[in-house]
Amino acid sequence: MNHKDQILFFIGIGGIGMSALARYYLSKGNKVYGYDKVRSDLTDSLSNQGAIITYEDEWQAHYEINVETTLVIYTPAISEDNRWLNNFKQRGYKILKRAQALGEITRSSKGLCVAGTHGKSTTSAMLAFLLNNTSQGCSAFLGAIATNFENNVIVNPNAPFTVIEADEYDRSFLNLSPYASIITNLDPDHLDIYESEDKFKEGFRQYALKIDPNGVLILKEGLHINSLCKKKTYALNSDKADYTARNLRETVNGACFDFYTPTSTYHNVCIGINGGHNIENAIAALAICDQIGESMHDAISSFRDFRGIKRRFEKIYTGKNVQYIDDYAHHPTEINRLISSVRLMFPNTHLTGIFQPHLFSRTRDFGDAFAHELAQLDTVIILPIYPARELPIQGIDSSWLFQKIKNQNKYLMNPSELLEFLRNNARGVLLTIGAGDIDRMVLPIKELLIVNDSAL
Repeated sequence: MNHKDQILFFIGIGGIGMSALARYYLSKGNKVYGYDKVRSDLTDSLSNQGAIITYEDEWQAHYEINVETTLVIYTPAISEDNRWLNNFKQRGYKILKRAQALGEITRSSKGLCVAGTHGKSTTSAMLAFLLNNTSQGCSAFLGAIATNFENNVIVNPNAPFTVIEADEYDRSFLNLSPYASIITNLDPDHLDIYESEDKFKEGFRQYALKIDPNGVLILKEGLHINSLCKKKTYALNSDKADYTARNLRETVNGACFDFYTPTSTYHNVCIGINGGHNIENAIAALAICDQIGESMHDAISSFRDFRGIKRRFEKIYTGKNVQYIDDYAHHPTEINRLISSVRLMFPNTHLTGIFQPHLFSRTRDFGDAFAHELAQLDTVIILPIYPARELPIQGIDSSWLFQKIKNQNKYLMNPSELLEFLRNNARGVLLTIGAGDIDRMVLPIKELLIVNDSAL
């Protein structure tokens, strides 16, 4: 069967990773169908590109899909009792998890994978941006919308490399066959899947052994993981790492630093976004470019035009009395990095954070750590937990987390109460934080801040 004759049906098509695969197949000329629970900007964008999407839970048989020509791809974020998934199973369709489908696609090129609990979306977007500015180019499957591309997928059939965000959830990254990889960190997460920190780290050990022996592993200094390929380390302000950055500086146009490789030094390297954690991500992206033979001069000269990714330290609005930033942080370590970066950029400025916890299990597993990090805010607002794929856990809710936060200026509220509160209390720096559907509040908050400014 000609690959263009194959029909794709995506269950959970609105997810960021699933939408990247759907865009890939649409670019190849395939017919794409899908289901998602809710309509979003991502699903609207896919519909505009030709995908046919339903939001009905009930099985519908009127599509031009059949068991001979249709491949079903689903995200592990959906529940096993999903009606669409079970009906496809009962009818004998070929069904793949997203990671399996991605693994099949990327075996035809050299996969440059970015793994780790934090930073992999930004780092993979950086790497794709840098390679896209070379004569060879690249394909890419990203875990967020890259601002420079206004997309989460790049299709370049002639490129030798494919950049892949390697997702550890559900051990998905074990379906990949990397030529080279970055591992950014090993902070425990997804303990609902892995059960323990040791099992979580064992998943990464298995992943590292899948890297091509002729390739390279770019490893954050301090991590100890065996691999069959050569290893190079990176870190900020290090005397021992193979790749490091020193003389870090924040500017209004992004962060700058001096970059040190095993053989050379490059002064005044600038990236178009701020934050020490993003400089660290940049070191890793530059390191893998160096290891695969790309020109450091070309990579460094283009880096200042990198504009980041959606919902990662995304500057939404700059007004008369408030700076508004939106961020996807949903783990205590990520929240710490976010708050630390904002404090460096806006010292002595009142900092308000609106946090939507993501998953009952993650809230339970890291409740004390969440409370500790959120207490650093001057004002903290807690919204209800976004359940995603989970059922409630008895005794674990936003009120439970709220009680743990040692901050006198804290509020527990529903999204419906948020705008009225901000109407009278927005000042300094305002953050929306979380990986659930808090992004739906971004535009209304921005519009409110504009109205507030116009009234002054």
